[in-house]
Formats: sequence, C-alpha cells, structure tokens
Amino acid sequence: MKKLLAIALTIAMIFSMAACGNSGSEEGAEGGANPITVVSREDGSGTRGAFVELMGIMVDDVDQTTQSAEITQSTSVAMTTVAGNEKAIGYISLGSLDDSVKALKVDGVEPSVDTIKAGQYAVSRPFEVVTGDALTDLAADFISYIMSAEGQAIIAEEGYITIDDNAPAYEQKSDLSGKIVLAGSTSVSPVMLVLADAYKAIYSGVEIEVQQTGSGAGITSTIEKACDIGMSSRALKPEELEQGLTETTIAMDGIAVIVNKANTAENLTSEQIRQIFTGEVTDWSEVQ
Repeated sequence: MKKLLAIALTIAMIFSMAACGNSGSEEGAEGGANPITVVSREDGSGTRGAFVELMGIMVDDVDQTTQSAEITQSTSVAMTTVAGNEKAIGYISLGSLDDSVKALKVDGVEPSVDTIKAGQYAVSRPFEVVTGDALTDLAADFISYIMSAEGQAIIAEEGYITIDDNAPAYEQKSDLSGKIVLAGSTSVSPVMLVLADAYKAIYSGVEIEVQQTGSGAGITSTIEKACDIGMSSRALKPEELEQGLTETTIAMDGIAVIVNKANTAENLTSEQIRQIFTGEVTDWSEVQ
C-alpha cells in the first residue's frame, strides 16, 4: 500500500510540474517572446526632432518617445547599437546608411534619392546651415561654395539630395585665408567634412573646424557666437528665428528606419512606426 501511495504521489508531482511548465511557456508567449528594443537619439538631435514630428510621435509639442528607449548620442552609435542587437529598431540619416544595418520600407516605399525627390518617401528633412549677424566674409564665401555647382555635386556624390541642380559655378577668390568654425548636427557633419576638405584644397590658407555637437547645440553656439556657422538637420523653430538667425537649406536627406540585418521585417507603415516608438507596440510579432 505504501509503495502504491508513493507511486501515486510521484505521478501527481510529475503532472503538476508539467502543468506549471506549460503555463509558464504560454505566459511567456503572451507577454512577448520577441521584444522590440527601441533605439532613439538624444534630446536636441535634429534627426530625432524631424523623426518624431514626421512620424506623429510629437503630440502637442510633447515628444512621446517611449521611456524604455535606448538613447544614443550620434548617428554612428545608433547604427552600431542596432547592428549589435537583433531585436533593435532605430533611425539614422539616409546619407549615413551602410551595409551594417538594414533600412526598412516605410508605407511600402524604399528610402532613396529618387523617392525623396519624387515626394514619395514620408520621412525626409532639410540639411541646413545656420548663421547670425556676425557672419564673416570667409564663412559667407564657404556657404557660397556649398551652394555652387561644385558644392552641390559633392552633396550628390555623398548620397544626399541637391537643392539646386542648376547651381552656378563657384567663382574662386584670390588668396583667402583664416579659420571657420562649424558646430552642430552629427548627420550634417559627414558631408560638411567633405565640403570643407574640397574648399581647403582651393585655399591652402583656410582652416575649417567641424564640431559634431548636435543640431540644438549648434544652433545655441551660433546664437552665442561660439561658432561661425551652425549645422542643423531640422528647420529652425520660431523662437530661434527670433534670435536673429538665418537658415539656408543646403541639401535634403531622408531618415532611414533601420533594423538588424537578421530581422525579417521589410516594411512598416507610418502608424506601426509611431506605435513602436511610443511604446504602444512592444513585440515584433505584433507587426510581422
């Protein structure tokens, strides 16, 4: 009898453990077996400012990006973070996109120069240089070079969208020299460095320093006269224009929504992107 009772208790325990195990598995599936890691940019980033506005994440001037988002301080860090996490989704400048990550279609449209020029790709924004009332002749000439045929050709070669396909040729001056300091957007900085090198090749006596500080910081530096030219990847706000600033759009750029290359997702709607970045959708199974 004791042996039969022991066997019965053992069988009961086995069934109980199996039931608990099944319950745990089902609960884990319901709670999300494939959680999304949201990767965003820091406050003040022009890329973030444009992204949250275009995707409806900004509501009544309040950024609704989920508090659980991993915050990165630059384009390169955002790409590295997504490249190293199969669950991650983020956003970067289209011109900075490389094969370390995968760009998704948005509303069925691939991010490209052609789709942005045609007005088909929903997530695009301006690249701007910002100046104040203390603009030097040298800094003004550098801007003229950027807006010339030569400068716009460099912008196109670097994968960005030109503002003027019929820009006039640059008129070279005689013996320019001095220093120009630029500060701001980490998205604008890569193409600005190439433009700076081309300009310095013309004028050996010119020095150009490019500080990658973020759009908001670059705008503030321009207001405070800490730099000659600010770089911004968003349009200026009315309160910034009231500070006496002038904005000049030098190019257009798309914002690529990126995932890890192992992710099977290929396309998301604008609404799905909004839901992911506000935290309403937290698992890849909900959008795949």
